[in-house]
Amino acid sequence: MKCVKGLGFLWVAVLAAFFALTACDDSSSASSDETGVSSSSVESSDSSVTLSGASAESNGSSNETKDKSSSSENKSSSSTKETKNSSDSKSSSSIKSGDSSSSKKDTSSSSSSEITDYVGLPCEGILSDGNTGKIYLCVDGRYVLYVPTESSSSGPYEPFDQTLPLKKFKEERYKTFTDSRNDRVYYYLTIMGKDEDGVKDTIDVMAQNLNIADVTLKAGENMTDDTKIERYCYNDDTTKCDRYGGLYQWAEMMGFNDSCNTKSCADLIQPNHQGICPKGWRLMTRHDFEVARSSTEYGVYGLRSEYNFTGNNESGLSLTGSGRYFYQERYEYIDDSFFMFYPKELYDGTVVSSQNISRDSDGSALSVESKLNALSVRCVKLK
Repeated sequence: MKCVKGLGFLWVAVLAAFFALTACDDSSSASSDETGVSSSSVESSDSSVTLSGASAESNGSSNETKDKSSSSENKSSSSTKETKNSSDSKSSSSIKSGDSSSSKKDTSSSSSSEITDYVGLPCEGILSDGNTGKIYLCVDGRYVLYVPTESSSSGPYEPFDQTLPLKKFKEERYKTFTDSRNDRVYYYLTIMGKDEDGVKDTIDVMAQNLNIADVTLKAGENMTDDTKIERYCYNDDTTKCDRYGGLYQWAEMMGFNDSCNTKSCADLIQPNHQGICPKGWRLMTRHDFEVARSSTEYGVYGLRSEYNFTGNNESGLSLTGSGRYFYQERYEYIDDSFFMFYPKELYDGTVVSSQNISRDSDGSALSVESKLNALSVRCVKLK
């Protein structure tokens, strides 16, 4: 700013200079305060995507990169993956190791005012940039730019409302559980029915398919990393995993070495087998399925969700048409069929029993499935 001079009195000039310097300093200070952004924040407020408690997934378990060569070099023998309730008495050669609950990475080490592109940065959940309007999704621990696949007018991806398949029931029928490995919230409920022998039983079962992964694979890639939980998402679209859950090969579901997909590992299967279910939960069995099916007079029709799967969901189990991955070939039957492995081998150990529920049929007979296909997973709470 201009400073006062030429007024004839020295004290006037000195006083004016003092006020001029003070004003300049205040202006600079105010500008700094107004533009500063806390280094602890990377998301703006009103324009950021809000995750509901039912669909929030921080991807804490996906903080490893997808680079197989890198992950191979960084395998640690000291890490232990959540596999079975007790595996000390079993051979370790066919049991996967590693920690599925990798620690969350700090994405806020620098001011958000300095970041113009988040692609490739460590991530936790979905990020909406209020300055650019861009949406970033968290894929395998790194941000990727979301680009709508249907049309430019479809808008940014919004996390799927996990209550939609449950909508027939009041919320109080369902309880919630948070998987500490990735902070994903699941709805579950208590179902009373009879097993295949007509014996009454009660189960606490998830009303959603499991969705957990350290690495998301694409069609044609194999689940061979025994230190990480790997999954497929239908059509290689991670938003499908948000809506339908992940798809897992049998050995992956069981928490075994991938060699168990091509040989018998029956001696490793335990009662109440945990597999990749959260701690305190186990894989769903045929026994559990029969309890749920018999809980209403509608049979399989009462198991299917009303939401795009032609059932009445009277049981509350809320099965959806999550489809499957047919080994090294294709994804198929989305919104048409639900597929789920059982933790039980058949014949020579290369095939297993599974459940197939179609939107157009009320049949519930057991199916035979190759271990190399990838299906949905449901978990039951331990009693």
